[in-house]
Amino acid sequence: MTSTKYIGMDVHKESISIAVRNDAGKIVMECVIETKANSILDFIHGLRGELQVTFEEGTWATWLYDLLKPHVTKLVVCDPRKNTRQGNKNDQIDARELADRLYMNKLSSVYHGGAGVRTLKELARSYLTISKDLARVMSRVKAIYRSWGIPCAGKQVYAPRHRANWLAKITEVGVLRRAEFYYQQLDALRSLRHEVRRDLLAESKKHKATKLLCQIPSIGPIRAALLIALIQTPHRFRTKRPLWKYSGFAIETHSSADYRSVKGQLQKAKKQVSVRGLNRDCNHDLKNLFKSAATIASVKTGSVPGILRGFGCQRHETGDGTPDLGEEDCHHCVDRMEERSKLRRPISETTTA
Repeated sequence: MTSTKYIGMDVHKESISIAVRNDAGKIVMECVIETKANSILDFIHGLRGELQVTFEEGTWATWLYDLLKPHVTKLVVCDPRKNTRQGNKNDQIDARELADRLYMNKLSSVYHGGAGVRTLKELARSYLTISKDLARVMSRVKAIYRSWGIPCAGKQVYAPRHRANWLAKITEVGVLRRAEFYYQQLDALRSLRHEVRRDLLAESKKHKATKLLCQIPSIGPIRAALLIALIQTPHRFRTKRPLWKYSGFAIETHSSADYRSVKGQLQKAKKQVSVRGLNRDCNHDLKNLFKSAATIASVKTGSVPGILRGFGCQRHETGDGTPDLGEEDCHHCVDRMEERSKLRRPISETTTA
């Protein structure tokens, strides 16, 4: 009869602290090994019985998941934000705590799917990261002009054809050189972003879900590719409610003092003080994607307040604030709204036109 072993791994750059518990929850082995594939596999192959392994999500999680998945019975990549503890802390204690939580089944797992969408996922991550870097550089460019009292509202400050005129307004030599460096960085990020966007669209066409997602209003090629990369598969969610929570649209309610004493007996208060709001533990890139798509879809109907329209709407990469998710999505959504407005017109208007 084989026994089950619960293995907790505290992973670091050069070493991994390991604690092993048996069926009774007792520590039967502790060791420290190098963070190398051969050392990890030798340790796993030296154990008998059903092996259940856990480690926290981090830089090494994807590599370790692919390495250990074929060799263990159960593998859990847990969320480190939900593993908080008090008291002393070191690698040995952390490994013991992970093994104990695995034994007690008190771990919140992080999804690690197959390699089917890994290329698209990495391209999407590159696209989003470069877009954020581009937004930061654009903010730095305007910050230079504002720090010297030069008004720079609008998009003209980023245009290459007007760049000489804007640089001529800076009198300080050091500030001028810094602005030139930022412009060079801006041009490099623009060209790199176009290249990553091209590869992202080419890779997304290999997935059948892209055509289905593009049929949704305000979901164009870029948003469809990002949706597939961020969600990977809808089957990872048990119902639609976990998907709402992952997207940042689930409602959280916080209340206190729900009961009061009435004639010596506790009764639930009729008027409870509760606070409701959206959950913050979500995928913020996915939330911004849905918000921008919803805003674009309702711009012409005017159902979204102006503050949300300015916050969630896409902008071109030469505009203020965060760069858009893709110029293709803008034209894609506008064309769809124009077609729908034509279909909704009365017959008399279409015939006279």
